[in-house]
Amino acid sequence: MNDVYAHTPRANGQEWHRLDEHLVSVAEMAQSFAAPFQGGRVAYLCGLLHDLGKFHPLFQQYLKKQADGEMGQSVPHAIWGAALMYQVYWKKTGNRHAWQWFSLPIAGHHVGLHSSHYLSSTLGQSLKEQHLHFRKVLKQAESFLKKFVFPCMQSVENISSLSETDREMWIRLIFSALVDADYLDTERHFQPELSPLRTPVASITDLWNQFTADQEQLTSRTDDTAVNRMRREVYEECVRSASRPQGVYRLTVPTGGGKTRSSLAFALKHAVEHGLDRVIVAIPYTSIIEQTADVYRGIFGNDAVLEHHSQIEVDDEKEEADERLIQQRLAAENWDAPLIVTTTVQLFDSLFSNRPSKVRKLHNLSRSVVILDEVQTLPTELLKPTLDALAMLVRHCQTTVVLSSATQPFFEESRFLDVFSEIEVKEMLPLPTVNRHFQQMQRVDYEIWKSPVSLPQLVRFIREQKQLLVVFNTRKEAKECVELLQEDDGVFHLSTLLCSAHRRRILEEVRERLKKNQPVRLISTQVVEAGVDLDFPIVMRQMGPLDRIVQAAGRCNREGKMDKGNVIIFETEDMPSPRGSYRTATETARFLLAQRHPDDLHDPNIFREYFRRLFASVDVDSKNIQKDREMLDYPLVAEKYRLIDQDTVSVIVPYEEASEYLRMWESSPSRYSFRRLQPYMVQLYRFEAEKKEKDGWLREVADNVYEWLGDYDERIGIKEEVYDPLSLIG
Repeated sequence: MNDVYAHTPRANGQEWHRLDEHLVSVAEMAQSFAAPFQGGRVAYLCGLLHDLGKFHPLFQQYLKKQADGEMGQSVPHAIWGAALMYQVYWKKTGNRHAWQWFSLPIAGHHVGLHSSHYLSSTLGQSLKEQHLHFRKVLKQAESFLKKFVFPCMQSVENISSLSETDREMWIRLIFSALVDADYLDTERHFQPELSPLRTPVASITDLWNQFTADQEQLTSRTDDTAVNRMRREVYEECVRSASRPQGVYRLTVPTGGGKTRSSLAFALKHAVEHGLDRVIVAIPYTSIIEQTADVYRGIFGNDAVLEHHSQIEVDDEKEEADERLIQQRLAAENWDAPLIVTTTVQLFDSLFSNRPSKVRKLHNLSRSVVILDEVQTLPTELLKPTLDALAMLVRHCQTTVVLSSATQPFFEESRFLDVFSEIEVKEMLPLPTVNRHFQQMQRVDYEIWKSPVSLPQLVRFIREQKQLLVVFNTRKEAKECVELLQEDDGVFHLSTLLCSAHRRRILEEVRERLKKNQPVRLISTQVVEAGVDLDFPIVMRQMGPLDRIVQAAGRCNREGKMDKGNVIIFETEDMPSPRGSYRTATETARFLLAQRHPDDLHDPNIFREYFRRLFASVDVDSKNIQKDREMLDYPLVAEKYRLIDQDTVSVIVPYEEASEYLRMWESSPSRYSFRRLQPYMVQLYRFEAEKKEKDGWLREVADNVYEWLGDYDERIGIKEEVYDPLSLIG
């Protein structure tokens, strides 16, 4: 086996990557990755067999030609390890499930998870039509199979107790363990200098110790106000709860009540208490991620925090690739840091994806604490598969989930969400304490304007105010309002047409003006309404979902320095009609507000009624994803499960150092150089990006990554008219 190889020598090197060493190394890593969800032996066998087809003499000839700089035709290799397990477990023993555990991950480790039906048909046809190739592979690999593979086949785990959808997710996690192990071992060969950089700079225990020291300093210099006393009480309750068993926890805190720090305190201490590996904070808006990641870096340093909210899309359709494409594949994140801050879009789209570069990270959800910040923003039409996947992680993967919000949806109380009904949701704070906190934190008066106003009327009102925040449902109306105010002093704009570095600078200036009592009128989309640390005397929120209204109110009198702030709920005459479940949620809110007094928005229990009505009005599995999961149709599930209804792509805009970082990444693509580009990206729909590229506004620099060639305005951001992805990312 010494002269059988997995990969060519790296650039300017002489050392080939031996196939037996690669297979065993991948198997051992995959086994360790899958052990927390009882998949170690299955993952080990997948690792041993994933590149079995590379024993074929034709594949070895292909590698040698590549090494000599000659053109050669690639030979499919992933199929034969999958075919072996299909033959052993299905053709010989008639086990209609066990072959899937192995064959689906092995066959898809380059191109992505297939559907079970498609793969069964393909393997059966390959065994029939190409049996001579299969026999040649087995003959060349005979000694390897006898030494490593066959002894392991009788000792695999039994997963017959899993439900059909749990089994679907379990196979996806095995796939994740295999892909990450394969990527890491390949990286070790081609880029050995990167391996040491993957070692975490701090452990969870280190982070907890740093955090407690920082909390002591913060407490010592904080004024003894009612708000700060409440924040301390929330923090202490969260720390006390951390020693309780793993599971699902609910943290209900009024906006401005310190849930960001308190939820992290729970997560770190809980991870220490239970020997877990990492904390993953999933946030719906990139603007909150930027703010949260900055806070965390201030406590722990840059290297301990992975801020991940843009995903490089690489070509997974090819079994073999040149070194440049391998480098781009290796740039995909596997969440190997102790503290990760990401988006709910990134988390859940990956959790239901079938593509290797996205699924690679998923095994690291096991033995983790996952904080779902602003959990109420999860799309209602996808709730059933979403909650089912979370329940599986909790039951089988040693994962603890924290549902964090001021506007809790109480999923387990809905008869339409039976997948979550058997999960015990533990309250981190006692309900009487929660109710008392909401009464203490009544910092605003709500006012509902009776009649819709025109945009010019609204602009006249805005001009009369010295400091206020206006939140619209869509980028289009926010942009039109800003354009009407463009000659006015102190007008600022936030939306996802501005890159995150730009938004960060605007927020800094807005905060400075608020502090100095200077004129500041911030016109924004939903990107600002949850978690962003702003404190305005007046907040105006266009009629929308009830939870969004209350979240926006959290930007008003946030520190309680006024007796009461003023929150105005308004509608415009030509308000664009929201789509889908957003429209249903808006109508549900409008109905409730017509029946209730505005002061009822201070009562957290109003959301029990609101979400009960909403979940009854919306199909919580509108795309029938659960049925597709039961059928193990991974491509169809990935196609249907989108937190953003349509594909988006990353667009690098010409702001500050973006062009310099782009050139660096193009010359040497790596996950590190790509991270430096993330603050200079915006998201556009794929269909509009393709049109803009044809019109000369975009240049494609990688798969699904573009450079913006048009104007980028200091106030508006991207100036060309683009569609509005009305979604979780704002």
